[in-house]
Amino acid sequence: MDKPLLILKSISDKNRLRIFSALLVHDELCACQITEFLKVAGATASRHLSLMVSAGALKNRKQGRWIYFRLNKEDDSIQQLSTWVKQNLAGSSQARKNLNALKEILLIPCEKLSQRQRESGSCSET
Repeated sequence: MDKPLLILKSISDKNRLRIFSALLVHDELCACQITEFLKVAGATASRHLSLMVSAGALKNRKQGRWIYFRLNKEDDSIQQLSTWVKQNLAGSSQARKNLNALKEILLIPCEKLSQRQRESGSCSET
């Protein structure tokens, strides 16, 4: 019972649910893309992502200086949760806005996003 509770807690925040939903559509996102998407400081995004990885909802990998996150699709409970989230959020206007915002962010190379975030001390206002 502890594991499902940890997973549910890990997405029981608006921003973490936004991350989870974005990763339903995009197989993998870089930490800088997620930071930009959430419009929060890097430390805040990192805390959200760390919690989700610790709970088992997400997996991550490092490639050079970039850290990429994806859903932990090897876990059956994540598969079931993914289905539930898709059914309940997919058609919402907020989900469409989120996907459109993310589409714009994905046009910017990670190097440029990261540089912009370093220069401003947080994410930019897009």
